[in-house]
Amino acid sequence: MRWGRSQSAGGGIGADGTGRRDDAAATAGNAPKRTGTIAQLRNPPGGSDARRMLAALFLDRVGNGVWSSALVLYFSVVSHLSAGRIGALLGIAGLVGIAGAPVAGALAERYPVRTILVACHLIRVLTLCAVPLCHGFAPLLAVTTATTLCDRASKTMEIVFAGQAAGEQRATYRALSRVVMNAAYALGAGLSAIAVAVGTSGVYEAVVVGNGLSYLAVAALVMRTKRREPSRVAAAGAAGDGDGGGGGDSDGDGDGAKKAKARGRNPWRDPGYLLFVLLDVFLNLDDAILMVGVPLWAVTRTDAPHAVIPAVMVINTLMCVFLQMPVSARVAGARAAARAACWYGVALLAGCALIAGSSHGGAMVATVTLLLAAVVVTSAELVRSLVSWELAVSLAPADAQASYLGVAGMAQAIERSAGPVALSTVVLAAGPVGWLGLGAVVTGLGVVQRVASLRRLERKAVPAAGGAATAVA
Repeated sequence: MRWGRSQSAGGGIGADGTGRRDDAAATAGNAPKRTGTIAQLRNPPGGSDARRMLAALFLDRVGNGVWSSALVLYFSVVSHLSAGRIGALLGIAGLVGIAGAPVAGALAERYPVRTILVACHLIRVLTLCAVPLCHGFAPLLAVTTATTLCDRASKTMEIVFAGQAAGEQRATYRALSRVVMNAAYALGAGLSAIAVAVGTSGVYEAVVVGNGLSYLAVAALVMRTKRREPSRVAAAGAAGDGDGGGGGDSDGDGDGAKKAKARGRNPWRDPGYLLFVLLDVFLNLDDAILMVGVPLWAVTRTDAPHAVIPAVMVINTLMCVFLQMPVSARVAGARAAARAACWYGVALLAGCALIAGSSHGGAMVATVTLLLAAVVVTSAELVRSLVSWELAVSLAPADAQASYLGVAGMAQAIERSAGPVALSTVVLAAGPVGWLGLGAVVTGLGVVQRVASLRRLERKAVPAAGGAATAVA
C-alpha cells in the first residue's frame, strides 16, 4: 500500500498565501527520519522529556500487561467471584471508565499535563494496593472502576503530552511509543504467565501489589519532565504573541480577544469533530477482532488447534514492534492520515474475509487462514494507530485541543467496552456472513472518515491562509 505524504493541518502557510506547502518541505517537516528504531528511541522527537516519558510508558504498560493477563484469574481464585460477577465487574468498570478521557481533557485546559498524569499514577498505586484488602463484589468494583478511570485519563494525557513535546513530529513519537508499549505488554504478559504457573493466592496478591507499587516509579519519571502550561494558558499566550505585533489595542479589545481565546471551544457542540469520534469507534475494531473475535471463532467454528490463538497474539506483537516505524513513514501528516482511513477499511475487510473462510476446510487450512488474517488485521492496526492519533490532534482547534482530545479518547474506550459484546453476539452468531458484513461496514465508514476529515482540514486551512495573506499585506 502506498500513501501520499502531505502536511499536517497546522503545518504552516506557504509564501503564496494559499495555505499549501511545497511537497518536499512538507515531507521534510513531517516525515520521520529514516534511522533505526534504537537510534530514534535514544533521541526521540521531544528530546529528554520524550525519553523519560517513553521510559514511563514502558513501566506503565508492563504493569498493565501483568494486571490485564491475571485479573480474571485473581478475581476467580483469590476473590472467589463467579464468572457472571467478574463479567459484571469488568463491564461496569469499563463503562464508567469511558468518562476518564473527557474529564482528563477538560482538566488539562486548566492544569499542567504533568500534574494530571502524576495524580493518575498515584491514585492507581492506592487502588491496586487496596485490591488484596477488598473482600466482596462492591469494594472490588470500587477500586477496579477507579483504576480504569485513571488508566483512561492517563492515556489521554499521553496524547496531549505528545503534541506538546514532539510537535509536528508527533507521528514519529506515536510510532516509537507503540513499539515501546507492545514490547512492554509482551513482557508483562510473560511475567503474568509465571505467576499463573505458580497459581497460589500469595503469588497473585504479590503480583497485584507489585504492579501497584510500580506506578510510583512511573510517577517519578513523569515528574522529571518539564512543567508545561495548561492548554488554555498556552493558547492564550500564543494569541497574545500574535496580537502584540499589531499594536493599538488600547481600548482593551486585545485583552478580550485573548480571554475569549483562552476559554476555547466546546467539543460537545462541534458536530464535525463528534462525527470523527463516532466513526473512530468503528475504526478501532481491529483490537476486538484480534483479542476476542479470532479466539472465539477459532475455538467454536473451525478445526484449528487451540495453539493458533497464542500464535495470533505473537504475530500481532512482533509486527507492532518491528513494523510500526516503517508504517509511520508512510502516514506522515494529517492529509495522509485521512487518506489512509480508506486503507484501514480495505485491510480489515480482507482480514474479515480470511476469518470467514477459515471455517471451510480442515485444521491445516483453518490454521494458515487465521494466521494470514492475523497478519492482515495487524497491518490495519498499524495504520489505524497513526490515523486516529494524527486526526484527533489535527482536526481539533488549537485553542481547545486538550478538551477535544479528551472527547476523542472516548472512541477507543467505547470500542473496548462494546466491541467484544458486538463480536461475540452479532458477528459470530451470523457466521461467515457476519464477518463479511462487518468488513464491508467498516470499509464504508473508512471512506466517510476520509471525506469528512479532508473537508474539515480544508476548512481549517482557508481561514489560516486568509490570516497569512493579511499579515503579508
